[in-house]
Amino acid sequence: MAKRGNRIQVILECTEHKESGQPGTSRYITTKNKKNTPDRMEIKKFNSVLKRMTLHKEIK
Repeated sequence: MAKRGNRIQVILECTEHKESGQPGTSRYITTKNKKNTPDRMEIKKFNSVLKRMTLHKEIK
């Protein structure tokens, strides 16, 4: 049986997309090590609707 690690799956959602008023959402699914990164992640990712790099924050 495989040993359960410290990596968990998290969802990143665009912060600027909600304010733009355009339909849809920009979300990415990734994993993080909860021991090394206990607080919420913030990463710049590409938003295909806005067609530019935007800040994506971890949501619950």
